[in-house]
Amino acid sequence: MPRTLPVVDISAPACCPPLAAGPMSDDDALRVALRLKALADPARVKIMSLLFNSSAGEENTGELAAVLGLSESTVSHHLGQLRKAGLIESDRRGMSVYHRPHRDALLALCAVLDPNCCS
Repeated sequence: MPRTLPVVDISAPACCPPLAAGPMSDDDALRVALRLKALADPARVKIMSLLFNSSAGEENTGELAAVLGLSESTVSHHLGQLRKAGLIESDRRGMSVYHRPHRDALLALCAVLDPNCCS
């Protein structure tokens, strides 16, 4: 029978010491791995790229779906995974939902992976 992973809140920015600081605890390693897992899909990487390169600083679900050539429901699923991992922020305005990268969370994850990346 498959083992179920524990439920971990990963919506806040990564708070772990850098990988180079010494062996990570199991809990910290799980938190980092779950964030990386959210990015381990080509469509999600493309979504992050589009959000970072948006001239408006944000995009709605329909715009992302059109650019990616995917259905809005598929894009919504990917956005939900990125939001759950704390990597994007979303706001509903009328009938549309707008998304933008959560830059602090991504900088924190970069700092965990490489303590010299942000200096």
